This record gives sequence, C-alpha cells and structure tokens, in this order.
Amino acid sequence: MDLKEIQNLIKFVAKSGASEVKLEMDDVKITIRTGSDSDTTIVQQVPVQAAPVVQQAPVPVAAPAPEAPAAAPAPADDSKYITVKSPIIGTFYRKPSPDKPVFVEVGTNIKEGDVLCVIEAMKLFNEIESEVSGKIVKVLVDDATPVEFDQPLFLVDPS
Repeated sequence: MDLKEIQNLIKFVAKSGASEVKLEMDDVKITIRTGSDSDTTIVQQVPVQAAPVVQQAPVPVAAPAPEAPAAAPAPADDSKYITVKSPIIGTFYRKPSPDKPVFVEVGTNIKEGDVLCVIEAMKLFNEIESEVSGKIVKVLVDDATPVEFDQPLFLVDPS
C-alpha cells in the first residue's frame, strides 16, 4: 500500500464519520482513529521483520462545514414527512450501476419494499428498501458520497 492510497483512506474515513478503522493486510497493519478534536492518527506495523512501529504526526482533518442557516426553518415543513435513514456506513449510490437510471427521483411514488438506493460497504452493495409507502419529496444525499449510520437519505410524504 503506497502513501497515496493511505491518504485516500484517511480522507474517506474522515468523511464517513467513523471513529476508528483497522485494516490488516499481508505485511501492513493500519489503524485510523478520528478523535473529537478532528485529528487523525495512523499507525503502521510490519510484524515479524522486527521493523519499528511508524507513527505519523496527527493529520488535521477539515471540520464539516456548518449547515446553511436556510435549513433551520425546514423542520417545521418537514415534520409531516417520514425520513428514510441509512442503516449502515458506506458510499451512497442512487443507481444500480453507472449506465442504469436512478432508483427513485423526487416525485416518485414508492411502496414498501421498493429499492431506493444502494450503499457500498467493504465492496458489498446493499440495496436499501423502503419501509413505508408514499412519494419521494427530497433526496438528501448526493450520489457517490459517503454516508454515516442513521444519516437521513430521503424524505417521504406518506399521504
């Protein structure tokens, strides 16, 4: 694993909101921890060869941008809607594959059991099915972006 891949992994973990990720391969062991102070630490070990543990200085991670003030009045309007949330951490995709159409658009009528999106976690694509019937009012996540557990994905009007 080269430095570029490690840096990309750090960025992905920082965006995903995970507090700790461990990755073990043949000769490398990597642990990435994100603390409340938004620092990330990497620990690499090469076991058996008696190589020293390499520890990098904390890498600052950009804090998430504060939510736009315009979103504050929205909860009053959104209170009548049901929020579909992510059941897992991973990467959110609106389409089953790049050459296929999206599962649902704003205005799409859905019923219980319809596939709304897929979330990739550790190279597995998990179909996220609707637990409610209604109409999609808003898609809250951009395609191909990391999502956290319990992060809102869609707003559904059950009426």
